[in-house]
Amino acid sequence: MTSLADEVYLLREKERDQVEVYDVINYRLQRRLTVPNVRWLPDMTSCEHYRCVYIADGVLGTYIHRLDVQGAATQWDVNDTPMSLSVNAAHNVLVTCPLVRKIKEFSSHGDLLRELTLPDDVIYPRHAIQTRNGEFVVCHGGYDAVRRVCKISADGRDIIKSHGGRPGPYIGQYQWPIHLAVDNNEFVFVADMVNGRVTLLSPDVRLHT
Repeated sequence: MTSLADEVYLLREKERDQVEVYDVINYRLQRRLTVPNVRWLPDMTSCEHYRCVYIADGVLGTYIHRLDVQGAATQWDVNDTPMSLSVNAAHNVLVTCPLVRKIKEFSSHGDLLRELTLPDDVIYPRHAIQTRNGEFVVCHGGYDAVRRVCKISADGRDIIKSHGGRPGPYIGQYQWPIHLAVDNNEFVFVADMVNGRVTLLSPDVRLHT
């Protein structure tokens, strides 16, 4: 789910994935958008600056789809399987590619700007967000020996700090950390799909109580 221009965009798993668009005031369905020739859309995000929505096309495709508020659609090839998306302060799109342990940064129209290969012990990155100072917050887990949220240097090479460790159900542990959000004060919200909870971390990725 994401929001743009007073509307909420929602992905639902269906026989053919669609994006449902709701009014942000009364949550009434406004329209449905179908992205052609895809069957699984793992993530989407929005950009207020360019007034568009980006949608990842995983499994059967390696594309990012761009929809503007008028419904015009374009796409570009990531050349790796995308898992999740975010938009940084420069209004570029960050694509997390878990199978190759990379973050790829694209312009709004799909020009590849750079690729970052993550540290060796970040085996299956799920989602990445770039902070205002250029560092990255990355959650990883699923096939890793540890399940963590890491703050990573701006060049992608070094883990600065981390939270988590061996998988588990207890506070301070993760089973399947799958998605991140960062607020205006850079506090980090971590969605753990298997544990069914959201963990709040401070800007230096410590458990916030």
